[in-house]
Amino acid sequence: MNKSLLAGVILFLAIAAGPLARAQETLSIIPYPKEVTIQNGYFQLTPGTPILATTADSRKSAELFNQLLLARQGFSLPITQVKPSGKAIILGETEGADGNERYELEISPEQILLTGRKAGIFYGLQTVLQLIESRDGKVTVPAAQIKDEPAFAYRGLMLDVSRHFFSTDQIKKMLDLMGYFKFNRMHWHLTEDQGWRLEIKKYPKLTQVSAWRDSTIIGQYYDFKPFIYDGKPHGGYYTQEEARDIVRYAAERHITVIPEIELPGHSSAVLAAYPELGSFEVKDGKALPGTIPAKNDKGEPYNNELNTYVPGYWGVHYNIYGPTEKAFGFLEDVLTEVMEIFPSEYIHIGGDEVPKDQWITSEIAQKVIKKEKLADEHELQSFFIRRIEKFLNKNGRKLIGWDEILEGGLAPNATVMSWRGEKGGIEAAKMGHDVIMTPNSHLYFDHYQAADKTTEPLAIGGFLPLKKVYSYSPIPESLTTEEQKHVLGVQANLWTEYIPTNNKMEYFLFPRALALAEVAWKSKEEKNFKSFTHHRLPKRLAELEERNVFFRIPEAEISISRDESTKRHLIAITPLVANAEVFYTVDGHKADQTANRYTGAFLAPIPGEGQGPLTLRYILVTPGGRSSNEFQVEIKLP
Repeated sequence: MNKSLLAGVILFLAIAAGPLARAQETLSIIPYPKEVTIQNGYFQLTPGTPILATTADSRKSAELFNQLLLARQGFSLPITQVKPSGKAIILGETEGADGNERYELEISPEQILLTGRKAGIFYGLQTVLQLIESRDGKVTVPAAQIKDEPAFAYRGLMLDVSRHFFSTDQIKKMLDLMGYFKFNRMHWHLTEDQGWRLEIKKYPKLTQVSAWRDSTIIGQYYDFKPFIYDGKPHGGYYTQEEARDIVRYAAERHITVIPEIELPGHSSAVLAAYPELGSFEVKDGKALPGTIPAKNDKGEPYNNELNTYVPGYWGVHYNIYGPTEKAFGFLEDVLTEVMEIFPSEYIHIGGDEVPKDQWITSEIAQKVIKKEKLADEHELQSFFIRRIEKFLNKNGRKLIGWDEILEGGLAPNATVMSWRGEKGGIEAAKMGHDVIMTPNSHLYFDHYQAADKTTEPLAIGGFLPLKKVYSYSPIPESLTTEEQKHVLGVQANLWTEYIPTNNKMEYFLFPRALALAEVAWKSKEEKNFKSFTHHRLPKRLAELEERNVFFRIPEAEISISRDESTKRHLIAITPLVANAEVFYTVDGHKADQTANRYTGAFLAPIPGEGQGPLTLRYILVTPGGRSSNEFQVEIKLP
């Protein structure tokens, strides 16, 4: 073949391969859209590129788009209600009875056309923001056709602010990120044994007394006996106007805030201020111990510990509300004010971890059991929750609670959050109740992120790496097709006993929340962990750093193969943060920024005769200069 003919063939193959190569690319979007067709070319954004938004909702979404664009690129776009003649972003808000979160994007060099209903327009613009890249000094969006909608209607994160209080600014930062990654529910855990966090105007002592504790234990729960306390007062609360502001802020990002008011357990903070709401007679402002002598199956007296203060230590406390008209009146008053603040269809009532010791030894509680013809204290709990559910239903709301509300019989219209594994959720779905899957095995973000806990900040326990979060599927295979329809979605929970700072909150949320975003948006069959970690996560983590999010820097992808020419191990290290540097050692000593700088795959040293595998130790340093924990991998073939 002559040279000119060969050159022509090469040119033809290159041109023909171009579209195919583009089609095989993966766009850096989390969660990844349902349908993507990548095309040739790019749409260029300039300060003069108009956004056509003809409705109030689409204009609000365009304004939020502009806020992030300005922060990242230094300019925003003009928003217009008059159809532009040139290149533009066109927001076509559609009408319809369903598919509020569905959207379609057509990105060409001439325009970006986004169609969908209210939430769909917002989500489509978040996708555009994730697609923005710098190319030859220009701000561009790659040409593509995208059709997208979520697999699950409920996609949530729970934040506990009772163990440690977080400012409204930090919560808004979390809501910004939730909206960006297409979450639509924030479950706000507002009350606990260790603190009450919401202003209730009818009961001022909830913010004067219940919102504050004198001190907090240090270390893990089992580190010191007796406990060692830090001696620092901790507390705070949200005024009703601050809470309304959070609700408004979330709603603009198409996130519903679900408040949680714990009952009948986890009530020590309330009973410290209002002891008369418990199960015993009150004298001199303090509840008296149990009135019925009783022993458990071990022959031991039931624990009647009565805190008269807001405790600063964790665990399940014995103080619970009494099944009295006074307690029900208090809770109905509180929930009335809560419903005035939160328009959420659901009101979360907790219902978890309710020790029955006080009810067993309470003459008041035992009289209720007898009067209502209840079998035991478990049915008394069900009676208590049913009473609250009737009140919520009467006011047009639905009750949602943790899976312990199944004990003693489930309230008629209740929705269950299954946290003790999936068993409670499966049971509830089989009974015809709606379910949110939130098992502690896969979705408790207060758990450690490394098997070697000494390399991680203090946590409550457990081990929940990124891959395990991503592996979760909310639909149990044991359910029938009809029963599976009761699984509304999925939620991760961030309990904050050991999370006192903003940085630590973000460290425990990210990047695991990005894995959850994909679990909540996509079906089991559509997920691909390698695509997630290799092609999409690195760019998103680098972006989080630009947004001052203190995420945990995840372990790199380590590839160990055999180099046939030398018969030695060949080691390749791929960071999961874009443009991160790697520093490593292979001699067993500490890796830091004085160690070998990784520049490409390298041959491992040759162990001496009879020696075991060597150890690779490495750290990652992000473009912003943050250093990861030190990671270790044995140098041996898989």
